[in-house]
Amino acid sequence: MYCDMYGGMNEKRKIRRVTANLPGDLLEEACKVSGAGVTETLTQGLSLVKRGAALVKASRLRGRLKLDIDLQVSRERSRR
Repeated sequence: MYCDMYGGMNEKRKIRRVTANLPGDLLEEACKVSGAGVTETLTQGLSLVKRGAALVKASRLRGRLKLDIDLQVSRERSRR
């Protein structure tokens, strides 16, 4: 089954049904904070975990990314 997390067909994602034992109070509080249901709250949480991993990966590149930019040419371009 393919659909996005809001039930539409705009962005296709493979949906997996999972069974997990979660602390009830943690899940209830997370749903209150997010203002959404269980599925949406868990989806938001998983997205945050993914973003956190990307942030760690990007921070490891700090100081190692070589850019060849001509600042004078960049500054002289026309403004909109």
